[in-house]
Amino acid sequence: MKRLEGKSALITGSARGIGRAFAEAYVREGAMVAIADINIERARQAAAEIGAAAYAVEMDVTRQDAIDAAIAQTVGHAGGLDILVNNAALFDLAPIADITRESYDKLFSINVAGTLFTLQAAARQMIAQGRGGKIINMASQAGRRGEALVAIYCATKAAVISLTQSAGLDLIRHRINVNAIAPGVVDGEHWEGVDALFARYENRPRGEKKRLVGEAVPYGRMGTAEDLTGMAIFLASSESDYVVAQTYNVDGGNWMS
Repeated sequence: MKRLEGKSALITGSARGIGRAFAEAYVREGAMVAIADINIERARQAAAEIGAAAYAVEMDVTRQDAIDAAIAQTVGHAGGLDILVNNAALFDLAPIADITRESYDKLFSINVAGTLFTLQAAARQMIAQGRGGKIINMASQAGRRGEALVAIYCATKAAVISLTQSAGLDLIRHRINVNAIAPGVVDGEHWEGVDALFARYENRPRGEKKRLVGEAVPYGRMGTAEDLTGMAIFLASSESDYVVAQTYNVDGGNWMS
């Protein structure tokens, strides 16, 4: 039997990358999945490519009206909401002396406030339904430690880990399991921009930082979005019913906790 048969899931920022890989995996396991993304055209394209069990929902996690509308659209389309994956996030880096308030505000509004208030809206819906649910937040190995050039992003992901713990402890009384996944370095189109930023601030040639971080992973390579799908399925399924407020490292051995 498929592990997510008959379940309704919403995944933020899922038109590409890790979110899309999760959507594909959830559909394979029997779920109906809302591809929620600020880029609705890309979301529609992804949904069409994934198949009939996927559908596009426009969603800007920095706006409460957009969050509420996306939850309502998901419930209207699928008859309820059983699984939320808070995947939408933004990355930036700079030395402490160069950090701007604009970068700080943007990252915290998406990575932290977006996670919290999407989680809240989903939890309210799940509580009203009375059948529990699963909420999965995307943290990062960056939330486990500081990094000289990555202060703001690290701080946002540390906040996600903390929110996961608090929300997990509060919501389990409603049989809503809140947990998180902390990836390591995951390859994808976003790494072109990340590598360019490191090249600028560390005076490296393009591509060198990406090569070095991949070589530093004990497993021997950078991760892929597909490396994370097993944990995403587990945390969305009944197999994780007794797992509460945890953040799981899926990082090839980069961080041990």
